[in-house]
Amino acid sequence: MKIDLHNHILPERWPDLKERYGYGGWIQLHDHCNGKANMMRDGKLFRVIDENCWDPEVRIREMDATGVTVQALSTVPVMFSYWAKPEDTLDLCKILNNDMARIVHKYPQRFLGLGTLPMQAPELAVQELKRCVKELGFPGVQIGSHVNQWNLDAPELQPIFAAAEEYNCAIFVHPWDMELGGRMSKYWLPWLVGMPGETATAMCSMIFGGVLERHPKLKVCFAHGGGAFPFTIGRIEHGFNVRPDLCAVDNPHNPRNYVGQIYTDSLVHDQRALKYLVETMGEDRVILGSDYPFPLGEHHPGKLIESMNEFDLNLKHKLLAGNALEFLGVDGSRFERQTASKSSSQEEMDTEERPPSKKSRP
Repeated sequence: MKIDLHNHILPERWPDLKERYGYGGWIQLHDHCNGKANMMRDGKLFRVIDENCWDPEVRIREMDATGVTVQALSTVPVMFSYWAKPEDTLDLCKILNNDMARIVHKYPQRFLGLGTLPMQAPELAVQELKRCVKELGFPGVQIGSHVNQWNLDAPELQPIFAAAEEYNCAIFVHPWDMELGGRMSKYWLPWLVGMPGETATAMCSMIFGGVLERHPKLKVCFAHGGGAFPFTIGRIEHGFNVRPDLCAVDNPHNPRNYVGQIYTDSLVHDQRALKYLVETMGEDRVILGSDYPFPLGEHHPGKLIESMNEFDLNLKHKLLAGNALEFLGVDGSRFERQTASKSSSQEEMDTEERPPSKKSRP
């Protein structure tokens, strides 16, 4: 079984948001043709995407081809729209979340939902979080690594984390809104080095800001193997020890104490990095994540984990599925039935295609 925690989906179509809200800055999907579409912002091309970004049946075919049992769906981070008027972002969140719920309801053995929230308006975010959990049946939400000028330790955001803990709502943190200009304008640097830095900043903010101390049952997973954080934890801890006047102002506890409380996905693209990640964060705290269907993702989800000769079958199962089930608080038995059904169907197909043996010929 494979459960992919980190992948992205969009509706095939949504309303003209500039017309709906009265101002620009929004992403629209245009020119659906030959299995591709253009993500446009104010008439400028943002990204070209393939139909696997909106068509669940295409996704399922590709999941079957790579052995992925379940995807925990989340929106594309550019859709967060924390910059907009709160009531408009809430409306867009409902459009995205409702479409995701429709797909999950249609294919309950293949998809789970991670909702999106209007984080710039915490009261509205709590309202939508509750709806995602209680009405839509989502086990979690996806949020950005920061919210405009707020890092994740901002006092304004704390009611959201309290509600997530209360409602057992898992939080997947994805980096976004990186610096794009100046020195970062070349070589895809915002995605290659900006994102890992964004994620480390989010993790340090939650730790130093006492979020995880105040909410010990809060389940948080960070994308891209936790970015730079796991590989700089020694520096972070050393800074805490030598400059508590700067690092320990909101939380007196060593940042390393929280490593066993934090989850990351497995998306590091390197065997040695994955080995170190698992050793550092813990065997129970790393979850398969592919970033499907985008180029920087793992194109065959779980292949890196499966290639690790140092990992026994039990550890591989944890990384491929078990830890995701624990993080999301989901019973895996319904997915096991799906896996068994697929195996049985494949065996029947193999039997039908296999020529009869000589012994069975008359």
